[in-house]
Amino acid sequence: MNLAPVDSALPRVLEPEVMDSAAEARDYDAMDHGEVNRRFAADFLAALSTAGLGPEVEVLDLGTGTAQIPIELCRQDGSVRVVAIDLADEMLQLAAANVERAGYSERIRLQAVDAKRLPFDDGCFAAVMSNSIVHHIPEPRGALTEAVRVARPGGLLFLRDLSRPADDAQVARLVETYAGDCNAQQRKLFDDSLRAALTVGEIRALAAELGFDPGTVAPTSDRHWTWSAVARSRKGS
Repeated sequence: MNLAPVDSALPRVLEPEVMDSAAEARDYDAMDHGEVNRRFAADFLAALSTAGLGPEVEVLDLGTGTAQIPIELCRQDGSVRVVAIDLADEMLQLAAANVERAGYSERIRLQAVDAKRLPFDDGCFAAVMSNSIVHHIPEPRGALTEAVRVARPGGLLFLRDLSRPADDAQVARLVETYAGDCNAQQRKLFDDSLRAALTVGEIRALAAELGFDPGTVAPTSDRHWTWSAVARSRKGS
């Protein structure tokens, strides 16, 4: 299924689904995601609380990269456990080192898994979260369908990603603002990701196709959207 643009934005330009060169993994891990990760973890925990979930929930993290968000989540919450998946071996190697260094090896389990074909039973996770996997996937509906499938009834779906800008000038402004101090490869990674991202309108359309209220998707920064919903909000459930 091709995503039809439903709001004004640049044409979507796909980037590689898997960032699996050692150089890309190192550049990604070296970028300063600290503020974004802290906010994601705090917002996710607030959504968990609002949904009445916890303590000691098991969370699935789709596209964990180098596991920076699961580590931050464990720092902010002393009981959460995370199954963190990614397709990129180089990312997972760095993730394993990061998790061990942070001291969370017993709470974060890393697996090489394709988010479009999850090897987990229906409804087996209290929550499914993801930060910035959607823009890597050419046809995101499959991965989103899988995320919905493995979230238990009443469980939380919490996905956040970049939002594709309206024009080249906005891309340039965002790259300068948030990656201006980075090296050329890191700036290119961010530029490419912005151009590969979905718009708020596009992700709302996908949420509606999956039976969710499109209003559960909202812009949450000058460059992000967030889809936060409980499984029971699906139509007909």
